[in-house]
Amino acid sequence: MRMTDSARPSDGFDVAYVARLARLHLEENERAQLQGQLEQILSYVDALKEADVSGLAPMIQAVETENVLRSDEVSPGVDREAALANAPEHRLGLFIVPRILE
Repeated sequence: MRMTDSARPSDGFDVAYVARLARLHLEENERAQLQGQLEQILSYVDALKEADVSGLAPMIQAVETENVLRSDEVSPGVDREAALANAPEHRLGLFIVPRILE
């Protein structure tokens, strides 16, 4: 759930409210635990908002990657006659397979 600063209650994230919206039944100890965890997450996000990122370029990943795939090269395929020689049944250069739908 994305909440703007103006939509967030002044005392933090209201777990009971969100649980009601999601139709979740939380015990009091679960509510208290989630409340604390979510408030920690929100304070971390608030700290991240203060970081100066004006000189950084947008990126897709956190680390540089390199394409490790081989380059495309044309290579000869399997000879048709050799492939058809292994087929139990073939006709007109095509594999004949059992019908699976009637």
